[in-house]
Amino acid sequence: MKFRLPLALALGALICGCTTSPTGRKQLMMVSDADMSKAGLAAFNDMRTKGKFVDSPKERAYATCVANALEAVLPPPWNTQQWEVQIIDDNTPNAFALPGGRIGVNRGMFKVASDQDLLAVVLGHELSHVVSRHGAERMSDKLAAQVVVIAGSAYAASRGTNAGYAAAALGAGAEVGILLPFSRTQESEADTLGQRYMAQAGFDPRAAATLWQKMAAAAGGGAKQPAFMSTHPASYNRQQSLSKQADLLMPVYDQARAAGHTPNCKL
Repeated sequence: MKFRLPLALALGALICGCTTSPTGRKQLMMVSDADMSKAGLAAFNDMRTKGKFVDSPKERAYATCVANALEAVLPPPWNTQQWEVQIIDDNTPNAFALPGGRIGVNRGMFKVASDQDLLAVVLGHELSHVVSRHGAERMSDKLAAQVVVIAGSAYAASRGTNAGYAAAALGAGAEVGILLPFSRTQESEADTLGQRYMAQAGFDPRAAATLWQKMAAAAGGGAKQPAFMSTHPASYNRQQSLSKQADLLMPVYDQARAAGHTPNCKL
């Protein structure tokens, strides 16, 4: 029975390495923080080597000001990590944070995130991906999915089914049924945590819904993927959820401001 070894590997991958995210969600974790930090630093340095970063002192100081305020309220060890912010010569509205303490902000992001609260939504969201170890989780999910496909193909071959056809079908099932739903979960989790962090840092959490309205407007009309095939929550659902959470976070925001968390970041 040749399928037994791959099946054992699949089961082993799925039952080991379980952790809990900051929101209490169970995660499969098969990649270490050290490995993710090395990968993040390598990716960032590669961008530097290829000349992706631009010398833009005003934009960099503005983004660093917002990032510093957010980093101060992150849980350990991220609140004591040395973070570097760079500006990328790209007109699309985008930003990212990488394990290893690196943040990149596209120039185009400033056209949408035109004040400190709006930029805090973006950077809070991206930092939340790092704090929640979403990159390592996504890599772990893919590793587990690959093992399952190998196991299923071996089993199908042992039963006389075409192994190539089985692998293709299982691969599509893993993509829709495992990887994309987890990715949407991660995006929603980053929304929730990012909005919480920005309120704790003294940024107005009501800006979150406004930011995603502006992002949707910047994306324009045209055909869009069905929500179940997207790696991000549907725009309207996202705005509704963020608006509701903002109401709950206003006391946190007020307390943060009263305690002296009053960032004053300007472009």
